[in-house]
Amino acid sequence: MPTITHDQVRVPADVMPEARETYIENYLKATRGTGRLMLFACDQKIEHLNKDFYGEGIDIADLDPEHLFQIGSQGVCGVLAGQRGLIARYAPDYPEINYLVKMNSKTNLVKTAQEDPYSPQLHELEAVLAMREAGVNIVGLGYTIYLGSEFEATMMAEAGELIAEAHAQGLIVVLWIYPRGKAVTAEKDPDLIAGAAGVALCLGADFVKVNPPKPEGEDERTPAEALKVASTAAGRTGLVCAGGSTVDAETFLTQLHDQIHIGGACGNATGRNIHQRSLDEAVRLTKAISAITLADATVEEALAVFNGEKDFTI
Repeated sequence: MPTITHDQVRVPADVMPEARETYIENYLKATRGTGRLMLFACDQKIEHLNKDFYGEGIDIADLDPEHLFQIGSQGVCGVLAGQRGLIARYAPDYPEINYLVKMNSKTNLVKTAQEDPYSPQLHELEAVLAMREAGVNIVGLGYTIYLGSEFEATMMAEAGELIAEAHAQGLIVVLWIYPRGKAVTAEKDPDLIAGAAGVALCLGADFVKVNPPKPEGEDERTPAEALKVASTAAGRTGLVCAGGSTVDAETFLTQLHDQIHIGGACGNATGRNIHQRSLDEAVRLTKAISAITLADATVEEALAVFNGEKDFTI
């Protein structure tokens, strides 16, 4: 099992001396003391509206937002990421969960053909810090940038300022960076994904969430092999891949294992593949995902955890 000690946490220079211990504590919480992030993405109620929570192939339990917090409480993850209001409504009943507040969001109603995407910041950092002061276990912030959008400069400026302010307060920051807009012809182009990773590093993010690259044409690399370029370009910013739409557990766990052990990913960021399942199945999948992410389990060992044949705790 990969582990890091208190002294091995690389603290960015923009973390103020008085916030250094808080940053280290939050980093170790978010990564479960491994340096790898297991992010449970629960921000889709704005991003994708209700279609990700109710419909064919989705367990009826997912319609109730509390399902997300039950999974986060009973399963194994590093952080539960969601909007400030969502966390504020349920955190009092689930104080043990590590929370990452998603600072900006937009719906998917306005398509790129109509307007390039812009996801505005929904509130100031002070509102999050007030929640932390009130006792909510907030360890970090998240922010989405649509690289290639005509509004990318605004989003990068917002993200850069937010990262500086968050670090000064001892919070970690995860950037979601997706190439998207009229100027982008292939959103999962490996070079663009690697470019997004480099942008996250330059903005000072602790982790960056990207879509897995999709090599095409004469590029004969596997997605995991192409991902290695991006994870290297990210430098000291840990790279994690979005989980995407729900697939069978073995396929998902195999992709995750390759992303980490071939692609150099520093964990994972999974939403629909977890929460669209029943509570029991979702909890088992978080444990299987964490077995790979946090304990270097094989796909076979992780499947045994998912199938209830083997337990996993950390």
